[in-house]
Amino acid sequence: MSDIIPSGLILIDKPEGVTSFDVVADIKRLFGTKQVGHTGTLDPLATGLLCILTGPAVKASDYLLSESKTYLAGMKLGLVTDTEDITGKVISTSDDIPEKEKVIETALSFVGEYMQTPPMYSALKVKGKKLYEYAREGVEIEREARKVEIFDMDISGNGADYTMKVSCSKGTYIRTLCSDIGKKLGCGAVMSSLRRTKCGNHSLDNAHTINELKEMSYEERVSLLISPNRIFDYLPKVHLDGFYEKLCLNGCEIYLKKIGKNFECGENVSVYGENRYLGVGRVCEYPDGAAIKLVTRLV
Repeated sequence: MSDIIPSGLILIDKPEGVTSFDVVADIKRLFGTKQVGHTGTLDPLATGLLCILTGPAVKASDYLLSESKTYLAGMKLGLVTDTEDITGKVISTSDDIPEKEKVIETALSFVGEYMQTPPMYSALKVKGKKLYEYAREGVEIEREARKVEIFDMDISGNGADYTMKVSCSKGTYIRTLCSDIGKKLGCGAVMSSLRRTKCGNHSLDNAHTINELKEMSYEERVSLLISPNRIFDYLPKVHLDGFYEKLCLNGCEIYLKKIGKNFECGENVSVYGENRYLGVGRVCEYPDGAAIKLVTRLV
């Protein structure tokens, strides 16, 4: 292994029954670094795309966490559980399953913004403790509903079993979406399966399994990493000469008028030095005008 910590993004296809923490632990061993983090937890029941960052690139996690997600989910009607999915303790059942047209109409009514209450069985923290830890102790914690957005939904099925393809904003719980659909139908519903297929611009089509990585050499694994500059390839690019590169890395503002650039305040940009990628900068208004300041250093 190299002494240089590999930095970048790798796309993993997580299998069922494995936690996101398990995947992170595997990546730490396979890439020989403790600097590893994921950008959105998948429950053990769920499969699919996990975006894993290594090395200095872990500082980019907040950007990927904020990206939209796409899921392929199974929904079973006529069942309510304490976890809102098929694995939970059954609270109630119903044989009064609505007609297919009513199910589809009701599910599609959730497209757009709606207020969603996070489930007790989730990793959200309250007073330093994860909600699912309270739930396992039988303690119910009051949760505030949060605005989420369903961008698009395709649904098919019949009887009690349906499949939904859902594109949604960050922080959306698909099992809670299933539960909310069931409540609106009056028969109850749970999530029966979940597979994440997309996160922002990243697709499951380019993902690898942990077993595939284990069969590769260290060099082959590192070659799969998406470099930090490619992660932010969609941002406008700014190239600095050696003088401004040094100032930028020392935390100084780089005034747009000095480098002949024009961006909107609040805009993020990809900042390059003479021979390397520096990170993400943000344009803000300062006393002497609009300037770029490095907010996420990736070197």
